[in-house]
Amino acid sequence: MDPFDAGAGGLLKQPKSVWATAGASVVAFMGIGLVDPILPSIAQGLDATASQVSLLFTSYFLITAVAMLVTGFVSSRIGGKKTLLLGLAFVVVFAGLAGTSGSVGELVGFRAGWGLGNALFVSTALAVIVGAAAGGSAAAILLYESALGLGMACGPLLGALLGDASWRYPFFGTAFLMAVGFLCIAVFLKEQPKPARRTSLLDPVKALGHGGLASAAASAFFYNYTFFTVLAFTPFVLNMSPYRSGAVFFAWGVLLAVFSVIVAPRLQKRFGSLKVLGGSLVLLAADVLVLGYGSHTAAVVCTILSGAFIGVNNTVYTELALGVSDAPRPVASAGYNFVRWFAAAAAPFFAPKIEEWTDVHVPFVVAALTAVAGAAVVVVRRKALTLPQAVDSALAGGTATAEEPNPKHATEDSVTVFAN
Repeated sequence: MDPFDAGAGGLLKQPKSVWATAGASVVAFMGIGLVDPILPSIAQGLDATASQVSLLFTSYFLITAVAMLVTGFVSSRIGGKKTLLLGLAFVVVFAGLAGTSGSVGELVGFRAGWGLGNALFVSTALAVIVGAAAGGSAAAILLYESALGLGMACGPLLGALLGDASWRYPFFGTAFLMAVGFLCIAVFLKEQPKPARRTSLLDPVKALGHGGLASAAASAFFYNYTFFTVLAFTPFVLNMSPYRSGAVFFAWGVLLAVFSVIVAPRLQKRFGSLKVLGGSLVLLAADVLVLGYGSHTAAVVCTILSGAFIGVNNTVYTELALGVSDAPRPVASAGYNFVRWFAAAAAPFFAPKIEEWTDVHVPFVVAALTAVAGAAVVVVRRKALTLPQAVDSALAGGTATAEEPNPKHATEDSVTVFAN
């Protein structure tokens, strides 16, 4: 089946509930990159240093990492729809409060509350889309990946457009858009069936006892440090106006979306997931080295180009996390994300600190080394990370199996899958 087919079950022929959830997902993913082009403006407006402002990412992702142990526990008890609405309510409140901040400390605290809401929403959205979509999981996952890419691309653009007038406006804008998403989901989405078995707080940690899942999480931890060095530290290096910085990260997001949804599956089908992932990580390492040591123009080009490698990596890592172990997908994904989001919290904190201790080039050297470390884990642990051939083919867009590539998990997808 062609997922882009507009016929019954195709990507373009979905219920209103699916479009409502996907639309809200776009805004949720916009929140990740929203602050990128306005980081220098926030620093200036609140008389803060780069390392202080970067804590906006650290608090956000630290709470997100810890929340991975909670989201499945919550959604398996109150249901997918209520979990989505709870997450959206948190985002509306804390994004709005962030816009009223009078100090960096307040802004960092409100951003942490925003991270909890985003974790509750995003971690449940894919499972809800899969449950409500017509045409099986293939079209649903593609729609979710498209929402992720569009959100990552549009977040910096919205931040630039609103942030050019005031750094506060992007936060108010996000609160408004998420309030619209809240109303759409409340009206159009029917409650999803609760899973037969409730998820405990320790289930994701126990799932990491599987060698393949632990290896995927370890490799993704190193990769995420590189990813969020680019996302959180590069705006200070580029030192551009909100409009120019927003344009750079919009182009970055477009490449991320295209390579995640279109290019990565084709590369996987031809070369296999692990070869594609290892090669992409090494190329990302080379890219961030040039970003750190090249001219300003080279830094701009390499920032945009990194979106291509990040898009490929995101797709392959997600599929490894969902298919490499025999744990239920929601539990495996929660354990995997619990590990990797700690790196997303660490990079925005350590990158500017490393610059303060050394110079502006060294944070990118560290980021390149962590990307290589991620590739090394893939090489050393390739046997544990190898997906069953039928699963690898189906996830990469092949036809080796039916639309549900891992039948063991077919009835277990009703909660918490945090892709990418």
